Amino acid sequence: MKNQIPVTQPHLPELTEFIPYLEKIWENRWLTNNGPFHQQLEMALCEYLGVKYISLFNNATIALITALQALRISGEVITTPYSFVATSHSILWNGLKPVFVDIDPLTFNIDPLKIESAITPSTTAIMPVHCYSNPCDVEVIQSIADNYGLKIIYDAAHAFGVNYKGQSILNYGDMSVLSFHATKVFNTFEGGAIICQDAKTKQRIDRLKNFGIADELTVTAPGINGKMSEINAAFGLVQLKHIDSSIDKRCSIDSRYREALTTIKGIKVPELSKMANNNYSYFPILIQDDYKLSRDELYFKLKEDGILSRRYFFPLISNMPMYRGLTSSNKDNLPYANDASDRVLCLPIFDAMSLSDFERVIHVLKSM
Repeated sequence: MKNQIPVTQPHLPELTEFIPYLEKIWENRWLTNNGPFHQQLEMALCEYLGVKYISLFNNATIALITALQALRISGEVITTPYSFVATSHSILWNGLKPVFVDIDPLTFNIDPLKIESAITPSTTAIMPVHCYSNPCDVEVIQSIADNYGLKIIYDAAHAFGVNYKGQSILNYGDMSVLSFHATKVFNTFEGGAIICQDAKTKQRIDRLKNFGIADELTVTAPGINGKMSEINAAFGLVQLKHIDSSIDKRCSIDSRYREALTTIKGIKVPELSKMANNNYSYFPILIQDDYKLSRDELYFKLKEDGILSRRYFFPLISNMPMYRGLTSSNKDNLPYANDASDRVLCLPIFDAMSLSDFERVIHVLKSM
């Protein structure tokens, strides 16, 4: 039986690299609550990512929920239906209304030209997603936000280490939220972070993720327990030592895919942004009508051969039961998002992917 090829897998450094950190945690008995490794990772990430303020979280969903709270968002939030459901769930968890607009079919990101017509007197924020690490049209989105007095929170779950026009994409908008889930290029097993623009906002975020506690006797807001543990932070510090090498290996696999797929009729490979670098966190393809199998037929064929691809993102958020009743979820409002969701397939890509693994994937795609 052939080995199974996962759609992705985390980089795991040698255990010997992690053990000294565990020993230190056991020695000082500081397991959570802004411990030394937590503080060290925040500083290291600020330096690596080129940002001024970062707050670590136990996961990115709690970070998204907290970002909305920290900016005191109310009413309606314009967002994309083409994302993981945590994006819109964070809006609902805050008692807010998500308003979906369509995507740009070339970038998979929210189409900024569709945002303005979705703004109502109840709109207070925009939550775009840097999909597959491709940067949104941040200048146009910022211009719209400035004209209407709206806040911008970027779901940057895919965008670790991405620079746009010479600076971190995370410096755009009012806040950006990263995911450090095990499936991401950089991970801390589970984790996430909020990037903000000033020290006062970071203080508010840090209080909100710790139950709203200001000091030993004072609770100033209805916060939540969103703190990252010392073990997760320590793992992040180890991972950070390998991140550049990991991204370089993914880049090689990405290039190999692009070359091999040029000869296969019916498979479209989206282009990478020319305005930014990429972290190669995903390798999406679009199955066209002239391919021999439908997208779902290909998905199950790969699975039969032990190759795990992912229909990412399917189903579309706006087609899920808790969202499809919204006026903005109407399929006529979201033609490009629905089309992409019906065609997309993310192929396996991870830094330990072998040449034989790669050739198995290409063999199945070509044999149809």
